[in-house]
Parts: sequence; C-alpha cells; structure tokens
Amino acid sequence: MIPPEMAPSKMISSDLIVQVRDLYKTYQLGETTIPALRGLNLDLQAGEFTALIGSSGSGKSTLLNLIGCLDEADQGQIKIAGIDVKSLNENQKSDLRNRKIGYIFQSFNLVPVLNVFENVEMPLILREEMTTAERKDLTEAALKDVGLEDFLKHWPDKLSGGQRQRVAIARALVTQPALVLADEPTANLDSKTAHMIIDLLLEMNSKRGATFLFCSHDEKLINRVQKILRISDGKIDGITAINSGGR
Repeated sequence: MIPPEMAPSKMISSDLIVQVRDLYKTYQLGETTIPALRGLNLDLQAGEFTALIGSSGSGKSTLLNLIGCLDEADQGQIKIAGIDVKSLNENQKSDLRNRKIGYIFQSFNLVPVLNVFENVEMPLILREEMTTAERKDLTEAALKDVGLEDFLKHWPDKLSGGQRQRVAIARALVTQPALVLADEPTANLDSKTAHMIIDLLLEMNSKRGATFLFCSHDEKLINRVQKILRISDGKIDGITAINSGGR
C-alpha cells in the first residue's frame, strides 16, 4: 500500500491519460453543505485497468462523473488526454466525451425503444463526418467483440442482465475511446455473470488498449485489476499495484 504522502506529485505530465489535481466538489442538501471531494489528486497511465474502491458516500461516483465531464468541479483541474476540461465550453465537452470517453452505467441505460444495434450505434450518430457504412462496420465490430453479433435486432427487454451489460460495454467502446469509465458495472449482476463481465472488460482492455477506471465496493473483484485506488472522505488514501492484473 502506498501511503498518501507518496501519491502522485502536483506536477502535471503530458503523457498521462487522466490527470486530476486538487479537486473539490460539494453538494447542497437543503441548508447542509456536503463535501464529496476534498482536494483529490489522481494519475492514470494509458492502458491501465484500475478499480476505485470505497464505501458508499466516499466520492467514487462523483469522481467518475467529473472525469467523464458529466458534472463540474468547484475547484481543481482535470485533464483528459492532455486536454484541460475547464477550458472547454459545453459543446467541446460533449465532443470530448464522444471522442475520448466511454461510459458504462450500473443500470445499463439502454434506450428501450431502440434495438441492440441502434443502442450501440447511437454515439456514432453525433459524428457528422462518418458515413452510414462506417457506422455500421464499427457497430457490428463492437457487438462481435462482446459476443452479441447474433443479437443485433433484439430489444433490450428481451435480454438477460449480463447481455444488457455487454450491450452497454459495446456502446462504450464503439467510439474507440481512450478512456472507459464504469460505475459499479457488476452491481446488478450475479457473482458468475459479474466475473464474466470483468473478464470481458479485461479482454477489451488488452485488445483495444483503452484505459479502464471502474468504481466498485465489491472486494471480491479487486484481485482482477492492475491497480486499486482506495478513496475515503473524498480523497485517495491508498494505492495498491497488482502486477498480474487478474489476467
């Protein structure tokens, strides 16, 4: 375990995929101010497969939402692939999300009126420079990667929980992002299916070279990753490197 004083320095390196410095975020609940993040620092190298572990209320989801440009920090700096998020307007943030970041949600967030193919293709619709044929090829390739090439026309409500999560993974990967964020990706799955999903994420990490950061409170999964970040009271309070990465 690396003690907090040996956490990444406050110098920012341009070769990191994620760089977070002195990040603060609070929420207002009535007249009460709730501090979610308290001066958090974090570095992620390209290609890492990392778990963010912490109890409920420790700041896991808040951190993922900030890195994923779904929310704004009160104070601090976030760089994604060398791009300072704070310098971007809303359209530029949307473009950054679409081109650099994939997001896998705990509740899958599939659109029920779209079939499997259409759900996965959806992020590519925003790419005005992309042809219909190019979108089709990328969508079919992403679904093949997750083993759902025979389910293109299926509706989400006809799929199992594991299959729906695989659709969500394909949707996150179809844009070929540099960074994939996953918020409790196995929370709604049974133990066997959860380990199958982690196997799939590891395979995609190895095959595509994307950086994965997923948050979880499931201690059974921590031996499957390359690095564990422990978060408590809005700060990273420990880092553990696992050489095998669960492979």
